[in-house]
Amino acid sequence: MHKVLGYAAKHSFSRLGPFELERDEARANEVEIDVLFCGVCHSDIHQVKNEWANTVYPCMPGHEIVGRVRRVGAEVTRFREGDLVGVGCMIDSCGKCEPCLAGEEQYCEGPNSWLATYNGPMVPKLLAPGGENTYGRDNTFGGYSGLIVVREEFVLKIPAGLDPAQAAPLLCAGVTTYSPLRYWKVGPGMHVGVVGLGGLGHLAVKLALALGAQVTVFTTQEEKLEAAVKLGAHAVLEKDKTALGGLKNSLDFMLSTVPEKHDVNPFVACLKRNSTLCVVGAIEPLSPENNMERALHRKSVAGSLIGSIAETQQVLDFCALKNISPDIQLIKIQDINVAYERVESGEAHFRYVIDMSSLKAEAS
Repeated sequence: MHKVLGYAAKHSFSRLGPFELERDEARANEVEIDVLFCGVCHSDIHQVKNEWANTVYPCMPGHEIVGRVRRVGAEVTRFREGDLVGVGCMIDSCGKCEPCLAGEEQYCEGPNSWLATYNGPMVPKLLAPGGENTYGRDNTFGGYSGLIVVREEFVLKIPAGLDPAQAAPLLCAGVTTYSPLRYWKVGPGMHVGVVGLGGLGHLAVKLALALGAQVTVFTTQEEKLEAAVKLGAHAVLEKDKTALGGLKNSLDFMLSTVPEKHDVNPFVACLKRNSTLCVVGAIEPLSPENNMERALHRKSVAGSLIGSIAETQQVLDFCALKNISPDIQLIKIQDINVAYERVESGEAHFRYVIDMSSLKAEAS
């Protein structure tokens, strides 16, 4: 058993603070990983604040994890001590249902679906009296910690060409945007729209451009216009009806990365006939859609959930090959609550990544 220090929230109204837990030693098919860096995802904030009404406390977030292998179980063949590895949004699935057998674990249809890297699974039999985590294997604590233990099949290889800190956001933000871009076959000659220019949005722009597409960014913030242009995209303000009117029926694919409820109708109007707007940033119910606009041109509004383990490895390798990296700001774990405030206010540029060596200050 390992005593592990991390940062967790004990209630929806509390700030994140030091928290000690115990992690089991690696079983035969598992890998022990010393966490080096962990990205800060907007979903971490939603979860800590119980904005999805499913949080189990104490809640220790973190699912953009890069670390170094400390020890491997006897049956592990893909990793060895010292390897640089990553862990994304999930650490297990049933492995038997149709999606799992198809290599799409994120759509697992097993009894408990896939197992989230933190705050999962949420089923009554796995909760202690009173509904708190039992610290056992049936409840998960994430990468805002010094050590994590993960089944081999859900551990990723970090390519040599990627900076470890910059690799962290690719494990969620990267694959969440890469997966739909690949599914809808974005490539040369296509015009892609990206709604929102935050942690997900700026990576969507970089990936779409690397796939050969022309990109237009839609943003509510004037200061983001220049940032989009620097990334190589065209940019328009969402409130500029003239600009949106000029894009009517012109885009081959759109990706909405806005992390909360929003109106998709202005963007659906920009789609070409037979084209799709995919929403990846928000999982809340959206505003009512104008079905006439969709029906007249056979347009679609779709969703996409993170990405498979195979796709996560693909986006890591693709970014190493194309020299793509997210724009990050390194922070100490002690600054996590301030970082949350800045993410919510839109001040982050574009992804915070925690240097987990800062945890040592808590242990001293």
